[in-house]
Amino acid sequence: MENVDVIILGCGASGMAAALAAHETGASVALIERFDRIGGTAAISGGVIWVPNNPRQRAAGMADSREDALAYFRALDHGDLVDETLEAFVNTGPEALEFLEAQGALSVSLLQGYPDYYVDRPGAKPEGGRALDHDLFALGELGDWASRIYAIEEPKPMMLRETPLGGGSGVVDPSELQRRMENQERGFGQAMVARLLKACLARGIEPRTGVETKRLLRDGARIVGIEGEQAGKSFQLHANNAVIIATGGFEWDEDARQTFLKGPMDAPASPPTARGEGLALAMKAGAKLGNMTQAWWAPTLVIPDNPWEGGEQRAAPVLIERTAPHSIMVNRTGKRFCNEAANYSALAGAFHAFDPQTYDYPNLPAWLICDAQYVERYPIGPRLPGQPVPEWVQSAQTLEALAEMLGIDADALSETVTRFNSHAASGQDPDFSRGTSSYDHFYGDRSREGAAVTLGPIEQGPFYAVEIRMGLLGTNGGPRTDGKAQILNHDGEPIAGLYGAGNAIACPTGGIYAGAGGTLGPALTFGYIAGRSAAKANT
Repeated sequence: MENVDVIILGCGASGMAAALAAHETGASVALIERFDRIGGTAAISGGVIWVPNNPRQRAAGMADSREDALAYFRALDHGDLVDETLEAFVNTGPEALEFLEAQGALSVSLLQGYPDYYVDRPGAKPEGGRALDHDLFALGELGDWASRIYAIEEPKPMMLRETPLGGGSGVVDPSELQRRMENQERGFGQAMVARLLKACLARGIEPRTGVETKRLLRDGARIVGIEGEQAGKSFQLHANNAVIIATGGFEWDEDARQTFLKGPMDAPASPPTARGEGLALAMKAGAKLGNMTQAWWAPTLVIPDNPWEGGEQRAAPVLIERTAPHSIMVNRTGKRFCNEAANYSALAGAFHAFDPQTYDYPNLPAWLICDAQYVERYPIGPRLPGQPVPEWVQSAQTLEALAEMLGIDADALSETVTRFNSHAASGQDPDFSRGTSSYDHFYGDRSREGAAVTLGPIEQGPFYAVEIRMGLLGTNGGPRTDGKAQILNHDGEPIAGLYGAGNAIACPTGGIYAGAGGTLGPALTFGYIAGRSAAKANT
């Protein structure tokens, strides 16, 4: 039976960070991936990393501190934070970033002006600084491994900060864009996964793909390896020190989703690699679970005839569309039900609102309603301004006709739009306070001033509608860990030889999505913590 010091299950961002940390601490490493592609959710993400008091902030002279970060989280706590793991993230995040940059596994820059999501809370940074974007990476540096990154055939040749998603214009000189394409330069999560992979390969850590982990091996109470299957052949791999579970969330496992998630969710924006294998392994090992009803929620848009490679339904987060002027979201009664420009994770509360009288979720389905002014200036999913409006966008010359198409009471929709238009004209939204937060402004039309960045009347036909679904970027519940990333049993004691990181564990920040990159910051940090801890285990 082959022996290594540390086995890591999952070749996403947290798994590769764990591999590097374990290797640099002196351990031999096996990096195991169930699928033929690597990177998972991280590869298709924007790639933003949120870490308070980070090195880039300090270099820019931006004030932040451990105390500010903890105050911010605790001002948002609804009982799901655990002090030990929260403080481990806040304390170790800057160190983890410095380590990964020193290893050549990251190259990041400030996402200028991107505010924390809850700017009214103590310790928040409305001016930004905690969110970091990736510099471009040339895929040629990976050789044949470049084609093994998940969805890499869908090129992202821009840095997020150049796009409207990161506060940029979305315009790059055509000659520069052509140069990037010829040089296979990529940004977003593609750059992050590619750099992490390059750093692993440079240290002889080559991912073993197509491996299904069947069970964890035990020696008494200690986890000592895995039994797996690759290309139809069973094998056992022994871990001298520890096994790290970093396999991602469970949102694509129907049973786990039905058992644990707290509200409707039928359109995940993650790739169909998050199937809960790590959760199942941890449960069989006797792990204590936490945060299981939570997720990184996001309203999503499903584009017809655009499935994942395996045929699974594909969805995309809706960010700019619901924030831009000349648009609102309405429910089945034709009424607005939230601040459309609020951060995507918090909006789940509005979609999950339950009416005991009707025993139903009144805000599902929901529709984004917009007009001709909007279509001329702003995107709808992959459709850019100036392009023809696709057939999956419903349209009508009048609001009344549009309401009839959607099965909404026409008078109610007309009333809602009339009221919203009066608010847009006055520059304030007394119903839902849209436009009052700096976050509300970030994804709006910043060529405008004040609340007009996001408030604009819906008045010029034709009028348009697309259905908005309830989705997520990933689940964030799983086995509980301590501050050393050791997975705990039901008595709250570490399971010897078992560690965890990323969306596979109960997130160190609970259900709080603190800012852009609020999932990847804790994932990379706990990958780093898990790798170092596992390398020192049993020594």
